[in-house]
Amino acid sequence: MSDTLNYPDVTQWAVPFFIAAILAEFLWIAIKGRGGRYETRDAVTSLIMGAGSVASGLALGVIAWGFFMILWQITPLDLGTSVWVILLCFVLDDLRYYWVHRLGHRVRWVWASHVNHHSSQHYNLTTALRQTWTGTFSFIMIVRAPLILLGFHPAMVLFVGGINLVYQFWIHTEAIGKMPRWFEGVMNTPSHHRVHHGRNPRYLDCNYAGVFIIWDRLFGTFVPEQAHDRPDYGLVHNIGTFNPIRVAFHEWVSIFKDMTQPGLSLKQRFLYAVAPPGYSHDGSRDDSATIRAKHLKRHPEDQGTAGFDRR
Repeated sequence: MSDTLNYPDVTQWAVPFFIAAILAEFLWIAIKGRGGRYETRDAVTSLIMGAGSVASGLALGVIAWGFFMILWQITPLDLGTSVWVILLCFVLDDLRYYWVHRLGHRVRWVWASHVNHHSSQHYNLTTALRQTWTGTFSFIMIVRAPLILLGFHPAMVLFVGGINLVYQFWIHTEAIGKMPRWFEGVMNTPSHHRVHHGRNPRYLDCNYAGVFIIWDRLFGTFVPEQAHDRPDYGLVHNIGTFNPIRVAFHEWVSIFKDMTQPGLSLKQRFLYAVAPPGYSHDGSRDDSATIRAKHLKRHPEDQGTAGFDRR
């Protein structure tokens, strides 16, 4: 069993493409007058968040790598490094990403790390770079453990994960409408991911896919983009700041404040950390299910339509 295995850092390789694509999108919007909007402070915040994510990854990545290598030492399995193994690892890692992403919207502790990605009220390619600084503290790296225990080398797992993230860059745009039907049926696309970033009641908590939208179709979380209900980007309650420090840490601060309220039971304090975003011990806040229910009460005509037909 080999401990050393090297793959290229695809995210670093992709940086020139990211820059060129952002400039191309900006020029397209400026010339055509459609396909999205750029706001200088918002775009700068996203770029700073991206740089901070890279820096935190370099500083804290050793924790995740050490954990993965411990797992690699104890597993008796080694699937090797053939092309077919890499492809299988890519598909299974995308399934892993789906569940990580779903947990990121349904467990507040994980949401505290992921929320900054949804904090922009604009949707353009810079939004893709608005990434977390605190992923290590969400402990979500544990979800990669099964892949390593199954015999995929940690370096391979991180390599295919990098490809997954690079793929997701191009879907953060309004400049691309619908792709061919067969592509929309299998792959994650700008249309599908615009829905995921929408704060409309119809679009909350859906389309978690990284690369393959088939996971959402399979697990009942797929909602197609509706022409009559364009995504309204941002958070249910927007934070109203371009300060990257607040963007990165505001939800962690809110969790701490909620958990340290006087007069709560131990269970209530725990639920403020792990229940879905919007949980409150006294019912004074709304989670996504409650938001959809209230919408249907006001608009019963939407009952059974896309996004309102989920159990």
